[in-house]
Amino acid sequence: MLSRRAVLAAGAGLAAAPSMAAGGGPVQPSWASLAEHARVPDWFRDAKLGLWSHWGPQCVPEFGDWYGRQMYMQGNPFYAHHVKTWGHPSSFGFMEFIGRWRADKWEPERLTERYKAAGAKYIVSMANHHDNMDLFQSSHHAWNSVRTGPGKDIVGTWEKAVRNAGLKFGVSNHSSHAWHWWQTAYGYDAEGPLAGVRYDAYRLRKADGAGKWWEGLDPQELYTGPSMVIPDGIRSIAEMNAWHEANDGQWLETVPTNNPGFAPNWLARQKELVERYDPDLVYMDNHALPLEQYGLEAAAHYYNQSIARRGRMDVVLTGKKLSAEQRRAITDDVERGFVEGIRAEPWQTCTCIGSWHYDRPLYLRKGYKSAEQVVQRLLDVVSKNGNLLLSIPQRGDGSIDDEEEKILDAMTRWMAVNGEAVFASRPWRRFGEGPTQAVEGMQNEEKASAFTAKDVRFTARDGKLYAAFLGWPERPSRVVSLAGLPVERVTLLGRGALPFRMGAGGLEVTLPAKRDGEFVPVLRLEGPGLI
Repeated sequence: MLSRRAVLAAGAGLAAAPSMAAGGGPVQPSWASLAEHARVPDWFRDAKLGLWSHWGPQCVPEFGDWYGRQMYMQGNPFYAHHVKTWGHPSSFGFMEFIGRWRADKWEPERLTERYKAAGAKYIVSMANHHDNMDLFQSSHHAWNSVRTGPGKDIVGTWEKAVRNAGLKFGVSNHSSHAWHWWQTAYGYDAEGPLAGVRYDAYRLRKADGAGKWWEGLDPQELYTGPSMVIPDGIRSIAEMNAWHEANDGQWLETVPTNNPGFAPNWLARQKELVERYDPDLVYMDNHALPLEQYGLEAAAHYYNQSIARRGRMDVVLTGKKLSAEQRRAITDDVERGFVEGIRAEPWQTCTCIGSWHYDRPLYLRKGYKSAEQVVQRLLDVVSKNGNLLLSIPQRGDGSIDDEEEKILDAMTRWMAVNGEAVFASRPWRRFGEGPTQAVEGMQNEEKASAFTAKDVRFTARDGKLYAAFLGWPERPSRVVSLAGLPVERVTLLGRGALPFRMGAGGLEVTLPAKRDGEFVPVLRLEGPGLI
């Protein structure tokens, strides 16, 4: 077991703490000041759909999300896969995937055009994940994609391609959790022939890299140092799992007391990310903001940068599980979840067609969300004043697979016909009707009921009302929310005008039979006083 002195030394090479004064602008690092200056820009309210490159070295093994953490947990399927495929984590640790990450089939310009055609108005590049690898030209962290791995500025390359395509550009920062997320890498097997043998993070230091691909790099800077030292003497997998669950397995937003360099280094990296790439959106993978006052300082710095460079607040900063006060200061992100009704303030939900990191077993069993499911989610979100940020997982080499190409093709066809009901729209008097009611909360997609042809979602734009059926009705339909309204014309987008009848029970209409490849039909309703 390392001493407290050794623990502190592991963080000693990190950047010194910068001043906690906001400086350089009117926004101060407090929730009150953030709320005073925050303004959700019109570009975000109009955009509705963003696509996300949630891509990094954890995609190299192509086995799903949180590979870096779970490969060090004996009894976990990720651990079993890792040992079978790559070797024991005492000799083949996560950092070896960084050395194998080449990104040699990454085509950012082509992907940007594909995403734009599929409806994306903003594209988000992951800047780092919990694995603590910076995917940009970082001056404060040697473990970055320019210094090692693919030898490319991932964020900078995305930024150029996205801005050249006329889209808004965002970045996502997940690294504030690295200090507790990585503690599994300091552990050991509780059972078996290598019981008690510590994994690579525990033993490797900068000097060990002499003559190797990572020469000059300190593994402790990647793995963050042993902030929570797993004690010796655990002799069962169940006991080891219980220790992780009670300690580093918690979702912590606090400053690590045993690693004084971590939070100031995180802040320096985040500030450089904003100053170097001037993102239109910053996604924080945090409940509220990370690392106590450091997160507030990062938010104030971002807002002040926008005011200084653009002359106004024109950027979006997201956080999760926000209080009412916090929603006035930053934008709420509901990860893989739903809200029940129309929110007064714009919000975002983020989800993925599969696993957050590329998952080849999921691809092989055709487990992705379909384009129809994506559009259903999009319309549910937009009808409630939200945006959808959708991840299309990339393989380790940077490419996307044939199933993902098909999903993008289907989205592109749907958007070409129905995009007018989505982009630059606003919520109507009510979000919709139908039997499928969303349960408010995060991480509850898998428990949600499937949408049906009786589920309708409304949007409004340019004096017109749109009604989208989330399934294709095979029989005459009635939209009861429209009862008593002066509907004069009904058009099925992509098909033309439809006969209809306004009765006491609402709008009655019969849709034509669905053609091959069609889904989620949208009606455009016109008449005085509909909006």
